[in-house]
Amino acid sequence: QVQLVESGGGLVQPGESLRLSCAVSGSIYSINTMGWYRQAPGKQRELVATIPSGGRTTYADSVKGRFTISRDNAKNTVWLQMNSLKPEDTAVYYCNALIQRYFYSRVDDYWGQGTQVTVSS
Repeated sequence: QVQLVESGGGLVQPGESLRLSCAVSGSIYSINTMGWYRQAPGKQRELVATIPSGGRTTYADSVKGRFTISRDNAKNTVWLQMNSLKPEDTAVYYCNALIQRYFYSRVDDYWGQGTQVTVSS
């Protein structure tokens, strides 16, 4: 069973920082792209940032210059460092990973359970 376990959400004031973590557990062959998405109340889920196993990261325009995505392939972990947080960053943040469980299997989409980030004074 493959699981994505997130941590690091919470309540912060505008301008403060948070760091989200997501660890992949279970038996897997490889992880391709990993990423973070978010969903605010009444809105659709949107991409925040992605990082391939090798290559360039991508960011939503709304978070460029404030958020940084990184990963450790040896630990099957991805992080999202969020600085200068704004009230509009308030959302449930979801970790995503494209995982190949066996060398002969297809790549499937996996999601974490979500972690709440609230930015409020």
